[in-house]
Amino acid sequence: MSDPVVRLTINGRLHEVALATNVMLLTALRDLGYTDVKNGCEIGECGACAVFLNGEAVNSCMVLAHQADGAEIVTNAGLGTMKDPHPIQEAFADAGAIQCGFCTPGMVISTKALLDRNPDPSEEEIRDALSGNLCRCTGYGQIVSAVRLAADRLTGQSDPEDRIPLADEQAKVGGEA
Repeated sequence: MSDPVVRLTINGRLHEVALATNVMLLTALRDLGYTDVKNGCEIGECGACAVFLNGEAVNSCMVLAHQADGAEIVTNAGLGTMKDPHPIQEAFADAGAIQCGFCTPGMVISTKALLDRNPDPSEEEIRDALSGNLCRCTGYGQIVSAVRLAADRLTGQSDPEDRIPLADEQAKVGGEA
């Protein structure tokens, strides 16, 4: 018996793939080349694999690929590109909120989920929204600053700075590093 086919629309591109019923969405995404979705813990604790599933931020390691059949999935890479980054991705680079870059794609997804529902969050709300994302490098101060900067820019309270990011910052924000 062959594996059932799953239809996943990822960053606007339709994929039809035969998958065993026990394959997690994280594995399917990475096997399809979406390496901006990071494999951190596989138990829903670190947030590195966060994606939007029909507009809701989820840890893809906790969702069976078959549960996402017919769904619209957006990864960090689907939010912006190196040449045209999303304002949140740009704010992370500008605020120096990136060290190794491993957690950044999940942080960006969680940030967008927060700012979509609350465009002007307090520091406590930012920290709460990011509580499901682990970073072992930054200590979170710069990440919180990046979220605040993104919120300010998206609501027109701040103009993008003229700062030029370090050579590898945009690659890390895009999940490519």
